[in-house]
Amino acid sequence: MPIAVIADIHGNDLALEAVLADIDRRGIREIVNLGDHLSGALNAGRTADILLSRADIACIAGNHDRWLLEKQPDAMGSWDRRAHAELAAHHLDWLAQLPPTRLVADTVFLCHGTPGTDTTYWLDEPSVEGVMQLSPIERIEALAGGIDHPVLLCGHTHIARAARLRDGRLVVNPGSVGSPAYDDDEPVPHKVETGTPHARYAVIERHGDRWDAAFHLVDYDHMAMARLAESRGELDWAHALATGWLR
Repeated sequence: MPIAVIADIHGNDLALEAVLADIDRRGIREIVNLGDHLSGALNAGRTADILLSRADIACIAGNHDRWLLEKQPDAMGSWDRRAHAELAAHHLDWLAQLPPTRLVADTVFLCHGTPGTDTTYWLDEPSVEGVMQLSPIERIEALAGGIDHPVLLCGHTHIARAARLRDGRLVVNPGSVGSPAYDDDEPVPHKVETGTPHARYAVIERHGDRWDAAFHLVDYDHMAMARLAESRGELDWAHALATGWLR
């Protein structure tokens, strides 16, 4: 049975709706969601309402979800502070009950960053020059230590990627539903750019003893979201949503 994998929606309700419609069109019944649902320059409250209406989706928390609960608004970054202002108490209650990791069907392990932390990149990492690149197999395998399930799912980098470990386990990042480009200062200043404005997700499926992954790019009205970000003075968000690149 195929499983759809989504992550890093970041309050992009139109991208989420388009991805869920594409998943439904394919007849896929099981969906897992790897966190960072709401924080960003867009529609946190409506995104939360969509997710709350879909009790069939197995969700975990990401680092931004955790920060929405742990930090006071004046100590939050801009993504979290804007989202927090849109959220009602029942939205925060929903975030508070999400686990940091989860096991689905006794086979598929869900985390946001790595099994041990929600703030560490797994399949990709920035070079000292700030360019994202595939991590060495030794690092990927070390971060998978102690997790013996055949499929390990992660998000956080917003980059769609799959890596087959030498023992046969598969690690998959589905890419970001709603945030195709961003920059960050940790662990070094770097950019993440996917190069197109599409919403992204993955489908994993078992064939005999082997799991495989397929990646999907979904078109949606990304310019409507870019205009929304621009109207709020979030010009970096607007350019990323319009193009998949940073200014």
